[in-house]
Amino acid sequence: MENEVTTASRLGYPAEARLLIINADDFGMCHDENEATIAGLSRGLFTSSTILATCPWFEEAAEFARNRPDADLGVHLTLTSEWARYKWGPVLGRKAVPSLVDERGYLWADVPQVFANDRLDEAEAELRAQIEKARGAGIDVTHLDSHMGPLHLRADYHEIYLRLANEYRLPIRLTRRSAMRRMGFGAILSELDRLGILYPDNFYVGGPENPESTSEYWTNLLRELKPGISEIYCHPGLARDELRSCARDAGQREADFRFFTSEQTRRLLADEGIELMGYKRLRDAMRNA
Repeated sequence: MENEVTTASRLGYPAEARLLIINADDFGMCHDENEATIAGLSRGLFTSSTILATCPWFEEAAEFARNRPDADLGVHLTLTSEWARYKWGPVLGRKAVPSLVDERGYLWADVPQVFANDRLDEAEAELRAQIEKARGAGIDVTHLDSHMGPLHLRADYHEIYLRLANEYRLPIRLTRRSAMRRMGFGAILSELDRLGILYPDNFYVGGPENPESTSEYWTNLLRELKPGISEIYCHPGLARDELRSCARDAGQREADFRFFTSEQTRRLLADEGIELMGYKRLRDAMRNA
């Protein structure tokens, strides 16, 4: 199975090429998150970002997208509202998708609660509405991924992910192929390939243990990057009062932002011969096939 055709080779890259998508998750969550994301997309090393259509600061992200039609922006498909003091509900409203919300009308706080309560038809309707909200706001959507990962963890949710990617002809973030098979998702993988839905060859999960280890963690990962198209992600932010009031990892978010906007990191990528790319390259290949 390891000799199968890679996404990189489908796009015409040689086998040894190392290509990298650096995605900024949670665009639209709050202003401190947005300011860092915009800076990282404009003058840093972020090649793409995914937008939380459920959050109050969505409109600032949408304004950036309208002013920067070249930006590589996807939808961070969302079924959870995980922060204790900062909450959001579904785009469709609690009455339209009652299984998706708690007694206060917020999306469930974690993935186990999503799996225990959400009706699949309501989940799919809400996720489609998030894509349509982004498109309706003038965002040229380039890709899809899954906030907190529920669309990656169960076959029935993965099937929703597949249908949306095919309907909108968008590439997706995906667990590495070998891991998909170990998880019993071989049939889904075959269907994705049959439909021509593209995804990175390698997806790196996780991040630094603490802000102090940020530079060492990301530097080692970049030096060990596998051939093919890889994606890494972080949640850039500025650890000011707003972000610290709602996100317990505010310091880590700023540390990641600083790393991926530094000249030292830019030089590291050049020294390693790593080529940056965005999801738009995959989307255009899908739609031109």
